[in-house]
Amino acid sequence: MRIWLAVAAVVLATQSGLARADRDKLSGAPLPPAPADRPSPIRDRFYILGAFYSPVVHTSVRIDPTTGVAPGTLGTPVSAERDLGLPARLHQGRVEFMFRMRERHKLRAEYYESDRSAGHLLANTIQFGDQSFAAGQTVQTSINWRSFGLTYTYSFYRSERFEVGTGFGLYFMQAEALGAIPATGQQTDKSAAEPVPSLPLDLTWCISSRFAATARANYLKAAVSGFNGSFTDLHGDLQYRWNPYFSLGLGFTSMRISLSGDSGSIPGVVSMSFKGPEAFIRFAY
Repeated sequence: MRIWLAVAAVVLATQSGLARADRDKLSGAPLPPAPADRPSPIRDRFYILGAFYSPVVHTSVRIDPTTGVAPGTLGTPVSAERDLGLPARLHQGRVEFMFRMRERHKLRAEYYESDRSAGHLLANTIQFGDQSFAAGQTVQTSINWRSFGLTYTYSFYRSERFEVGTGFGLYFMQAEALGAIPATGQQTDKSAAEPVPSLPLDLTWCISSRFAATARANYLKAAVSGFNGSFTDLHGDLQYRWNPYFSLGLGFTSMRISLSGDSGSIPGVVSMSFKGPEAFIRFAY
């Protein structure tokens, strides 16, 4: 009996303490219940996003010859889509992750790749690197692209509905261009892989308990020792929180990189842009 009386006393004391904790310390009036933490992009500690991306692609290439020609000889400027017959619209996936370290620190990782190839009858003679592809020949061309980005941001403003952050980004780019004419045995293959730093800006707006909008930008322009380059990555989307863990969304992503120089693994000018809508599903907690 004494044990049950002791247990009852502990329970009553605990309930009394909880009751006192739910009252104003000065007036003794009951306090309103604390609002439940609602899941939102601002509160998420981690997410993985899989998107179906359908961009329009524009590629301008000029590969200058390096041997067997007079100094200063330039390659032929070509549009990979118009002059070489590469697809101008892609339909493929894109993957993105985010890890939140404490409340204001975030690390985002994203990966994208595109492989395009085509056979096309040349309307004009093209000087592509050290090879001259004559008009009237069928050229086999492929351009492969890889992009892996890491972006760290610190949220200098953070509330229940808004979050704004900036920091530092690093993108690892890899490009390969191959041109060949099987009938003559001519072939040229150029590739480059470079890390590209960027300055990011991230914004999040929780419109309601279900809807949120996010936007971000990464940008850099630099000129070093005869090498000029620029990089721009823009993204915006609208998300619907289907349940605490899954969101559905529609967005738009635009990425552009431009490189030019008189030396290096790809002497000349390379400019690529990807721009188009996407639909995605996002798992977060």
